[in-house]
Amino acid sequence: MPIELKMPALSPTMEEGTLARWLVKEGDKVSSGDLLAEIETDKATMEFEAVDEGIVTKILVAEGTGGVKVGAVIAMIQGEDDQGAVDKGAVDKGDAQPLPPAGGEQVVSTPQPVKPTIKTPLPQAGGAGGGPATPQSNDRVKASPLAKRIAGNKGLDLTTISGTGPNGRIVKADVEAISGEGRSAVVAQVLDPDPRRETPAPTQAIDTDIPHEVVKLSNMRKTIARRLTESKQTVPHIYLTVDVRLDALLKLRGELNASLEARGIKLSVNDMLIKALALALVQVPKCNVSFAGDNMLQYARADISVAVSVPTGLITPIIVDAANKSLSKISTEVAELAARAKDGKLQPHEYQGGTASISNMGMMGIKQFDAVINPPQAMILAVGAGEKRPYIVDNALAIATVMSATGSFDHRAIDGADGAMFMKIFKELVENPLGLVA
Repeated sequence: MPIELKMPALSPTMEEGTLARWLVKEGDKVSSGDLLAEIETDKATMEFEAVDEGIVTKILVAEGTGGVKVGAVIAMIQGEDDQGAVDKGAVDKGDAQPLPPAGGEQVVSTPQPVKPTIKTPLPQAGGAGGGPATPQSNDRVKASPLAKRIAGNKGLDLTTISGTGPNGRIVKADVEAISGEGRSAVVAQVLDPDPRRETPAPTQAIDTDIPHEVVKLSNMRKTIARRLTESKQTVPHIYLTVDVRLDALLKLRGELNASLEARGIKLSVNDMLIKALALALVQVPKCNVSFAGDNMLQYARADISVAVSVPTGLITPIIVDAANKSLSKISTEVAELAARAKDGKLQPHEYQGGTASISNMGMMGIKQFDAVINPPQAMILAVGAGEKRPYIVDNALAIATVMSATGSFDHRAIDGADGAMFMKIFKELVENPLGLVA
């Protein structure tokens, strides 16, 4: 029978996407695992894979069409066991209406799919030697080969995952939603039972006679608007600021860069601050948490989300277990992730999750600012510019390079005293930077 290809949910926050490019055409034969299209989500451009074998008989959404809702039918495939032609009459009658090219009115008659279900308890990943073997029942579960491979690598039981692919088949996005960074998906469901709900419309349109143009929001900008609005409305922020002397850190950075030059590595101040943030979280574990209703998630490692500005907005690639990585490793990862973020090539597991964030606007001359927490995280560190200031050094007035750093804390999860202790430890680590390489 004909198989409907529907716009997939390629990230937990995805509500709609842009069908950037078809990688197949009508009449092409596809197999499970073949790439069908490139789809722009709210965070990146991702590839959409086939989960069934068959022949592409009808493409219903043209390349470049934006605002395609998750669950909308985008193409039809004649299944491998279907000897007849696709029932084009069903399409004509409205079972799957084609969408016009970008700019036209879109008609979607297919209801929104139910989001992937995550059943508790979550399976635990293994240690350094690899996760536990995937249960034999995985072989009997309807899942794409890629989804099975990812589940096998991460030791996940596919019988605990509900699929969003055709006929309930489990696809890559379903597995990625709970693998490795799955804790963030669980917390997101606690805080926001429907992460795909629409951004509330403004109460009234802006009526102005000032010359202007109307700029359509990108998927990323819509997500940023919704999440930051929710954060300020639902998370009670407390802000704590310290002034940090940078002279010792800058001296150490110069010495390290001289030794790393032959390897083509150049540490930035931000690389060293990422390490200091991670170590401070390890030393003050009460700040390495997430608030989840009646529960608190206490994280066993510090995964640092690094705010990166991209043409369409802001994205936060993650340095996993930053406290236990060398400065050179952190520098290499930040550079590689930031480059792929700007190209829209990050995979969901590379920007979803994290236990705390850092946002550095010092390179733009900003002295001090208060950042908005990115739930379900409970804190974010805002870093300003290092500048020459009068400063007391060894009980005498001197000129020093000083930076202001402000921690924003979720007061539901982190007490002021614990936040203050965290900022104290962070200041000590930066001002005595040998601890970053010990």
